[in-house]
Amino acid sequence: MSKDDVQKLVQACRENNINLIPQVNLLGHQSWAGTTEKLLSVYPQFDETPNVKMPQKYVWPNADNLYCKSYCPLHPEVHKIVFDIVDEICDAFQSNAFHAGMDEVFYLGEMQCPRCSGKDKAELFANEVRLIDDHLAQKNRRLWIWGDRLIDGKTTGLGMWEASYNNTYRAADMIPKDVVICDWHYERADKTPVYFAMKGLNVITCPWNKPAIAVEQTNDMLNFRKTATKEMKPHFYGMMQTVWSGADNFLDGFYNKKSAKDGSDKTDWKCFVDMYNTIDGL
Repeated sequence: MSKDDVQKLVQACRENNINLIPQVNLLGHQSWAGTTEKLLSVYPQFDETPNVKMPQKYVWPNADNLYCKSYCPLHPEVHKIVFDIVDEICDAFQSNAFHAGMDEVFYLGEMQCPRCSGKDKAELFANEVRLIDDHLAQKNRRLWIWGDRLIDGKTTGLGMWEASYNNTYRAADMIPKDVVICDWHYERADKTPVYFAMKGLNVITCPWNKPAIAVEQTNDMLNFRKTATKEMKPHFYGMMQTVWSGADNFLDGFYNKKSAKDGSDKTDWKCFVDMYNTIDGL
């Protein structure tokens, strides 16, 4: 996108009272399938697992436990580059907040890494959150992240995708309380917003493509607010629809009221409509 393109978005959002928050995936998601993304392509020295080679044909599971690559959070040069990127996109979007991603981080504190080897994965994750948060605070910007790495996947049974199997979950007690947690669950209306609110963290529930789940999550959010203590009430921020396709696909489905390929209503646009109708009916 050009700066002119971004400016059009900024202006449209401003006219419609929408807070536009850009996202760049930090820490994890530095590769996808068999492709190394831009940061590690240009700066391969930042790779947390240089020993893991990208496959010609990606399959999961695999011997390297490769889902997505991570950058090494302790590399002495990585944050100069990363923060330049963050500042550039936040300035272009004239934003007062930034979403750093930080979901599904499987590679962290790896034994092969000369800087991270043997270090506490929860502390590594929390330190990265703090560094990003501190940097954004210099320009009065707020940090948003996905919440999955802050949940114990084994104890809760939520698994290695929606929660953590590599002990990063203890970082929930180490990160700044001003960080906004985007708590995504797509298969069930898990009650984890209460967990984050009990930690003193602000939480947004994020559905995807199951309308009935989104409605249940919306009603849960209302009930959490209604029944919470006065200390916890302010932490239940609300709902956010996630869309894992291009905007054109979402808008086409939304405006033309399309069904999913299997004929069902399991689409992100129908999920958004039902969620919004539940909110609009209050």
